[in-house]
Amino acid sequence: MSNKALKEVSWLLGHCPLFAGLNAIERAGLAARARIRLFDSGETIFTVGSRGNKLMALISGTIRISVHSSDGRELVLAIIHPGEIFGELAVLDGKDRSANAIAESDCTLAVLDRRDILSFLERKPSAWPKLVEVLCRRLRNTDEVLAEAALLHLPARLAKAMLRILRTNSREAQTTKISFSQRELARMLGASRESVNKCLRKWQCNGTVKISEGSIIVTNRAELEDLAEDNLGAAR
Repeated sequence: MSNKALKEVSWLLGHCPLFAGLNAIERAGLAARARIRLFDSGETIFTVGSRGNKLMALISGTIRISVHSSDGRELVLAIIHPGEIFGELAVLDGKDRSANAIAESDCTLAVLDRRDILSFLERKPSAWPKLVEVLCRRLRNTDEVLAEAALLHLPARLAKAMLRILRTNSREAQTTKISFSQRELARMLGASRESVNKCLRKWQCNGTVKISEGSIIVTNRAELEDLAEDNLGAAR
């Protein structure tokens, strides 16, 4: 690994909650064990049932974590952003992957072997609460997505998904732009692009959103929040 890549991975580990307690020397030592992997947009990183012996930290790009229903529909459980880790569950229990990971865009990953992660946790037991926090947050998010898919009409599910994206993107500033295509939003909901387009077109007529190529601008967030809480809103 080049010095530049080593510094980049070390910086990433320092900003990842799981490894936040490491000092600079410890971060550099762990980073030196990582391998850099590049994935093209649309490329599969791992699939359900594959061996889970690697922990991955995303340096650049976005990753979608998803499962498929028995009829072949894809349901997106999470979108991974730079600075986040994924693949941690199979690394901890040594079992197979429970979801698919696909590159949403060109991605750069830092990949750590399971033995290095377990060795790190043995040396740094103070990291366990952070890891539990990451796992609990993922579990809550997954429960929320699955509950919405089972119980809510599409308009409410779409509104909730869009609000989650806005909250994720608002780390630096309050934002109104969702840089996902309608096809990507449909995958997140396990729905068809046509049904998502129908909702968005109706909301555009009502002044709730503005549709532009490859993205959606939320022009009335209060109305979107009302739609998210209205499970009878299929006709709205």
